[in-house]
Order: sequence, then structure tokens, then C-alpha cells
Amino acid sequence: MKLTSIPVLAFAGVILMGSIGCKPKGSQSAVGGDAASKVYVAPGNYDEFYNFVSGGFSGQMSVYGIPSGRLFRVIPVFSVDPEKGWGYSEETKPMLNTSHGEVPWDDLHHIALSTTNGTHDGRWVFGNANNTPRIARIDLKTFRTTEIIEIPNSAGNHSSPFITENTEYVVAGTRFSVPIGDNVDVPINSYKENFKGTVSFISVDQKSGEMNLAFQILTPGINFDLARAGKGKSAGWFFFSCYNSEKANTLLEVNASQKDKDFIMAVNWKKAEEYVKAGKAVKKSVQYAHNQWDESTHSASSTIEQEVLVLDPKDCPDMIYFMPCPKSPHGCDTDPTGEFIIGSGKLAATIPVFSFDKIQAAIAAKNFDGEYDGIPVLKYEAVLHGEVEKPGLGPLHTEFDGNGYAYTSFFVSSEIVKWNIKELKVVDRVPTYYSIGHLSIPGGPTKKPWGKYVIAYNKITKDRYLPTGPELTQSAQLYSIEGDKMKLLLDFPTIGEPHYAEAIPANLIRNNSTKIFKLEENKHPYAALGEKNAKVERKGKEVHVYMSSIRSHFTPDNIEGVKVGDEVYFHVTNLEQDWDIPHGFAVKGAHNAELLIMPGETQTLKWVPTKAGIYPMYCTDFCSALHQEMQGYIRISPANSNVPLSFSTGQQVPPEN
Repeated sequence: MKLTSIPVLAFAGVILMGSIGCKPKGSQSAVGGDAASKVYVAPGNYDEFYNFVSGGFSGQMSVYGIPSGRLFRVIPVFSVDPEKGWGYSEETKPMLNTSHGEVPWDDLHHIALSTTNGTHDGRWVFGNANNTPRIARIDLKTFRTTEIIEIPNSAGNHSSPFITENTEYVVAGTRFSVPIGDNVDVPINSYKENFKGTVSFISVDQKSGEMNLAFQILTPGINFDLARAGKGKSAGWFFFSCYNSEKANTLLEVNASQKDKDFIMAVNWKKAEEYVKAGKAVKKSVQYAHNQWDESTHSASSTIEQEVLVLDPKDCPDMIYFMPCPKSPHGCDTDPTGEFIIGSGKLAATIPVFSFDKIQAAIAAKNFDGEYDGIPVLKYEAVLHGEVEKPGLGPLHTEFDGNGYAYTSFFVSSEIVKWNIKELKVVDRVPTYYSIGHLSIPGGPTKKPWGKYVIAYNKITKDRYLPTGPELTQSAQLYSIEGDKMKLLLDFPTIGEPHYAEAIPANLIRNNSTKIFKLEENKHPYAALGEKNAKVERKGKEVHVYMSSIRSHFTPDNIEGVKVGDEVYFHVTNLEQDWDIPHGFAVKGAHNAELLIMPGETQTLKWVPTKAGIYPMYCTDFCSALHQEMQGYIRISPANSNVPLSFSTGQQVPPEN
């Protein structure tokens, strides 16, 4: 009892201390008098930055303007979204396919903006699925999810997506180690013998952005938390924070917190590439889904892949090393120069800063402190640049301003701490409201941060907003970092639950945004590219409606001869060629959501009517002064009916018998 109760009591004490002290004195007057003018974006003007924020348990990604904090868009990624028909239209359903079948939800924790030469380039943003391991790619021309790839041999994809300097790879580490291979039905308490982890390297085509699972590295059965690629001199390396080096399988809050130090795992991915080319990787039979969106057909396809290349460190010397890191490390970040790697042990009272030059020297000198599961462990003192002493309680994540300073979030003491990277001295601290998790500086994880602001993403809001029942809105806070002292400028609510985010200058994206899809480029097999092409066809039990929409009517808008039990496919083409004129489509009694069809696009809603009757259909997205009149009817007759299939638009007079 004594061995387990002490850590629990200590941990509870830390949390209690953080909770009691989380509301700084004078919190209502913490914002400076000029704050409003610094975040005000006048009507008709644009924000300076796009801010892409993970949605956590919502499975979505949201886009905010900085400095205004205004919400611009919610991008559905791993969750169905009735507003946009994502996961409801026949075209988007394959995007949510996995080797387990359709999975219409996931837990999106982290995002990564694509980079060229270590600097944001505005092409793509990547997001992770934590629950059923997947990586998504969003095209920043359309702000749509255009690709999702499942990760086999993985359980819990928290440590992702992290990218190399030129977006050669998106990298993902296993959160939960599990048995891998043919024999997976083993006792849970055989963890130390049978459980393994992996880190996956997903290649990215530099023109199309297409992702492919290039190779995986088998690792000891530990938990990977976060990671960062090297930069500049360290660009060929990747660094992963690891916890549960105890290999506990139960009550991890105690049993995975026994050691004073866990690890940061350093991977020489250039060396790993060489081993793959040399034939050291072993092909393993697996199944995983690769889902891709085709912009010409406005449709997704899903392919189940069958194998993956796996590297085993025992066959690949000099590829992986461990560095001790106190204690239960969470964050793992590399500074803009690539020389310094910062670990954040969430149960530690210090921040260790490692030197890439010292890491290389220690490897060359074989300055090891034994090994862990056959992997060399570098001596802590040999690779350490130094420790930031007494910076705060519960360090989590660190970003950089490009001027030699680091900014670290502290969950327990609810603050952001600014410190000098070379001198390891704290120079400023500001309270957050409350219990900050991630933080973000525009360009903060890159070689050339844009600086100017730091944004806190908080776990608790308490008194910051009007109450909304037992759950309050999620929270972000904007601070200026232009001067020596950080200054709070703005609170703004977010789609919950925010985890990591990245911000990028608006001019890198805004002018490249897609405005319309050209009708002449629409290759959808059921597109009605003009009203004269609208029609209704029966194929057995299937009824296909080739429908066009334009302000302010559908063609056809009267349909008869459809029967109970038919599978009705409304293929709706938006004929508009004007920016920001989408049309919606819904029909009474459909068991799924609406469609939202962009100008020049075709989307499909499937409906199986179960009762005879007259069913209205209408446009759901405001399009003109006569939006309310944009409607029609479909007649559903009994299954044994002889009513002929017919369709029309503008026909008021009953047809002659």
C-alpha cells in the first residue's frame, strides 16, 4: 500500500495546488487598456493570420482569424457533419472507411501545416485520428479533407502528425503498445513480453500531396506522446517523447510514474531510408484503408492496402537511440536552429534542453548508459545542454519566437513562461485562464517563426464566459509577444476540445483559395451539366435523379413513379459559376443529412422511402431572395403500384390521359 499510495497522494496534491491557485488575483483587469484596438479587425478588412485548431473529441478542425479570434470555418475530417453533408453524401462516405468498416468519429488532437525548407508554405494541413489510427490531409485551396490513410500495427495515434523539413514524411508514433503480428490473443499481463510499439513514416508526394505508408519501425512496448522533426543540422533526425518505460499495463497514473526519467527517442530517419533501400525492411501482411478524394469527379474512393514494410532496430544498428528525460515527458520540441531539443516532463520540476551536437558526439564516442530493449541509451549529462531550473509546475509544450526565446505552457500552475534558450533563464511569465494545454506561436514549430502572438489553448474556463449548463465553452487566449513582456489581448471560445494549433500568414493561403469548380471540368458520372441534361432513370430497384440546381429552382422539381422500397439517388449538380453560391438539398423522411453542393459540383443523397405519400424537397442553403421558393415534390407510391416514372419542371397543367 505504501508504494502505491505515495505517488497517488503526491499527484493529487499537485493537481489540488493547481486548482486552488488557478485564478490569479485581478484576473478581471488583466487585459491592458489598448488590447481592444490591437485585436480589432474593421469591417471589410482581413485578419493577419489563419489559425488552424484541432477539435479534439469533435473530430473536426476549425479555422479562426488572428488577431480577431473570429471563427471562419469548421472542417469535417474524421466526424460526420450534417451542415456540409460530410459522411452523409454518397461521395464522401468512403472517406470514413477503415479496415474496421465505416468509423464516423475520431479524436483529432494535433495538426501540422506543410513546410518547404522548414517554413510554412500554405499547401496542406495534416490532422491525426487518435482513436482508430489515421492521418488526414486537408487541401488549403478548398479547405477540404482530400485524403485519409489508416495506420496499421498501431493502437492510439496521439503522437502525430509531425512532418519533416520539406514535408517528405508525415510521422506517427503509437500511443498504446499492443501485440503485433500473428499472435495477438495474449494475456494483457504479458505486456512486457508481447507488446510492441511502432513509428510510421508516411511519404508525401511533393506535387499532388498523395500519401503512402513508406515504412514502419518496430519499437519497444512503450507509449509515444509527442514528437518533432529536426531542423537544419538535425533535419535527418526525428525526436519522440516516450513514457511508460516501466511497461505497466494497469493503473498507469501510478505504475508508469515510478522512474525518475523516461526517454526521448532519437531516430535517424535518413539512416532508416538507407536500410529500406538496402532491403532490411520485412514485408508484413496487414490491412489498412487508403481513402482519396478526386476533385474532378467530386467523389472519394477507398482502397484496402495489404502490406507494409517494417524495420526492426536489431537488424538496423545506429538508427535509434534513447535519451533519458525527466519525468513522464509530454512535449518534445526542436528550436528553429535545430540545435536544441526541449523535453517537457509533466511530472518534473525542470525543463531539460538537449544539444544535437552533443548527441552526435555522444553517439560517436559510444557514451552510453546501458541499453533499453537492445537500444543504446545515451548518458543524460553527455547530451544535455542544460536545465531550466524551477520554471513552473507541469511543463507541457514549447514553441519559439525566432529571437532566441522559448515559450512553455504549464498546466498545473496555469501559465506561459518565456525563457532564454541558450542561457536557460526565465525572463517572463503570464497567467492563463485556466489549466493551459497546448500553445501556439505563428510559425512557432518552424525554422522561421512569424512571431507576434502566442495563443493559449486552455482546458478549463470557469469564470471567463457566460454559463451554459454544466459544460462551459472551450477556450483560447491571445497574448502579444512583440515586447519584452507578454500581454493578454483577447479571450475567444473555440470548438471543443482544442489541443494543438498552428497559425500561418493569411497571404500564403488567401489568394490561392478555390472559388468555383468549373462545370466543363466536372467529370462526375451522374452530373447534369445543364437543365437539358436533367432526367430520372430507373435501374431495377434503383432510381437515379440527374438534378440541376440554380437560383432559384431544381430541375426536375416534380417526380412521380417512385415506389416504396426503391433506392433513390438524388445526384444534384450546382450550375452556379459565381463564388459563394452553394445550394443545399434535402427531402422529407431521409434518414441522413442534407447535401451542400458548391458551385460547379455534383453530390449525391441516397434515400429509401418507407411510406407512400407526397414528399417535399428543398434547398437548405440560402441562395437568393427566392430561396424559399426553391422546392419541389416527389411522389412515392406503394411497392406494387403501376404509376409510370415521370419528371418535369414548370408543368402546371395535368398531363392528358
